Amino acid sequence: MAKTLGLHILADLYGVEAERIDRVEDVRDLLETAVKVADLTKISSHYYQFQPHGATGVVLLAESHISIHTWPEHGLATVDVYTCGDPSKAYRAMEYIINTLEPKRVDKQVHERGLVGEERQSEELRSILLSV
Repeated sequence: MAKTLGLHILADLYGVEAERIDRVEDVRDLLETAVKVADLTKISSHYYQFQPHGATGVVLLAESHISIHTWPEHGLATVDVYTCGDPSKAYRAMEYIINTLEPKRVDKQVHERGLVGEERQSEELRSILLSV
């Protein structure tokens, strides 16, 4: 049976109050707390304050990464949570971010990444079909 190595959640958060996503300090607190809430392993992080508005941040994880890019003048934050291992950690991190920012609308995509075992599955299917 094929399985995936990682879970990648992408979310566009619309209608976020500007003051929640304008300052790099707020973005830093948001991501650092999401890492703790989801029980992820931080390796390093980098944050940047845009002028006159907005911030971006990325946390490199042993499990992969979390990133955010904000446009407070549009009430928009785009968030990436990608983890390998326990998929519930990716969901917990994203849930924390969404609940904290309280957007009016969320467009979310979930992708399973790194399919492994498919070659073996194809070989097994081929041998079954040849034996019929």
